Amino acid sequence: MLMLVTTEVAHDSRVVREATALAEAGHAVHVQGRDVPPGWAPPGGLFTVGSSTGGRGLRPSSARSGGASRRSGPLLRAARWWLLPRHRRRVWDGWARAASADLRGRRFDVVHAHDFNTLPLAARLAGEQRALLVYDAHEWWSGRQRHGRPEPWQRWRERRAEAGLTGRADAVVTVSEGIAARLGRWAAGPVVVVRNTFPVAGGAAAGAEPLPVAPRGVVYAGRIGAGRDLETVLAGAAGPDRGWATVLVGPVDQAYAARLAPVGHGAELLAPRAVDEVDGLLRRYGLAVVTLTDSCDNHRLALPNKLFHAVRAGVPVIAADLPELARTVRRYDLGELYRPGDPGSYRAALRRAGERYPQLLRSVAVARAELAWERDARRLVSLYGALAGAGCGGLRVVGGRA
Repeated sequence: MLMLVTTEVAHDSRVVREATALAEAGHAVHVQGRDVPPGWAPPGGLFTVGSSTGGRGLRPSSARSGGASRRSGPLLRAARWWLLPRHRRRVWDGWARAASADLRGRRFDVVHAHDFNTLPLAARLAGEQRALLVYDAHEWWSGRQRHGRPEPWQRWRERRAEAGLTGRADAVVTVSEGIAARLGRWAAGPVVVVRNTFPVAGGAAAGAEPLPVAPRGVVYAGRIGAGRDLETVLAGAAGPDRGWATVLVGPVDQAYAARLAPVGHGAELLAPRAVDEVDGLLRRYGLAVVTLTDSCDNHRLALPNKLFHAVRAGVPVIAADLPELARTVRRYDLGELYRPGDPGSYRAALRRAGERYPQLLRSVAVARAELAWERDARRLVSLYGALAGAGCGGLRVVGGRA
């Protein structure tokens, strides 16, 4: 089988976990990504990886002097705002052409498209090879937050294309019940929820870092950029009753971080690190922040992997009160909720979590077995078993390179 994804694979935990689970179940899996780091190999060599390129992102020139950069700043920002949507499409189209050429001569029984930006190519390859098509929607593409100039016509075209291609897919996989319900309106085949959970086995939750008796602080682990509501987190942490540490760990959008600086005085910013190391940080401070802005339907339907990472580490959460996220937090009593954009609400959630901390620890411990990748992996493998039973044989690579 072929998986298509426009990420560099190495740090795309969902793609790696899905490919590993299917390979361990006996399927031959090849993942074609974008700009995969040279020398990177899948864990255990269970699946193969190819790399295609589609160009680079828009970056400011490092050759400019500081004064010139400041003078050109507003003009450059306006140009980026105008060009970003077109540039992003050009990168995706370039990747699709390169991937198509790189895969020439190989045959697959199933093509698995990770997100809509790979779906048109996946549908074409599946049609050419009479293979099955699986659409894996990591987000509600039609409702995601957009950056750059508005393009209502392009959004309409994408929504129409996603609806049509979802209807052609033999199966749909997605990350939450809310997105599954939306895609189910278009899908002709089964729609299966495979959440962005983490493996419990081998995690650091039972490791050397003990949980505190009471929270010492909160940890946000993820991309530090727009749409994460970190302004609210930092403003809330800097309130009059401030006493807990706030730690942000992950890749940084430098322009966004510069805007955060006046709000985030006293917060600690750490470089990205391995998942097990983040487990240790979460357990050291005792609380995780799971946050998004209430700015688009995709955020309202999202179940971020940060939630499941916190559960794997055994720590409660302070989470944005968004429909899908809030439903899961309340169902398992995983933490406290706050209104996105409201620092006072965030501070109140911190106080409630402190007061209920022993109870929340027990609830998270009970939920770990259910909110674990081992359970979601079985759903994915069962779906592929059903597809194989429908006449797709072993879903293995046929011919071509190994």
